[in-house]
Amino acid sequence: MQETAKITIGRAYAAEGRRRLASCHERIRHCLGQLNDNQVWWRPHESMNSIGNILLHLCGNVRQWIVCGISGKTDSRNRPREFAERSLIPKADLIQRLDAVVQEADALLAGVTDEQLLQPRRIQGFDETVLSAIFDSVSHFNGHTQEIVYVTRLQLGSTYRLAWAPTTPEQGAAP
Repeated sequence: MQETAKITIGRAYAAEGRRRLASCHERIRHCLGQLNDNQVWWRPHESMNSIGNILLHLCGNVRQWIVCGISGKTDSRNRPREFAERSLIPKADLIQRLDAVVQEADALLAGVTDEQLLQPRRIQGFDETVLSAIFDSVSHFNGHTQEIVYVTRLQLGSTYRLAWAPTTPEQGAAP
């Protein structure tokens, strides 16, 4: 008989972080699949961020807070550049960058231990633990995911394809 790994609160926490990160990543890819390169870099006002800038920002944040936050590696993030970029990096390149950092974060989250979760880290000038770094980054990722969905819908209007729709009254479908 094969012994199963003991489920701890820490392992459950890391698994939920992985699940939520993957869900947001999927929603972002769903939006990007409906947009062209120009739409990815469109901004409703010059002072606002495009989806392209948000993607660069998410890559920087996940690398800094989760990848380096868990591994303890030194990070060389240039946060202002994420928002200053205006060179219309192709959508395919942005997707590749996002996929890579999410995969790296997922692999680290899969192996995080209870002991690691409580280890202190200094991230972006803040005193954190690995646990708080994961919490902050995943919730941050979720917030920007909603922003990407909104900007996508703002541009596409009625042609936006929903990724999910309720099918039962319990889910919110009309009876």
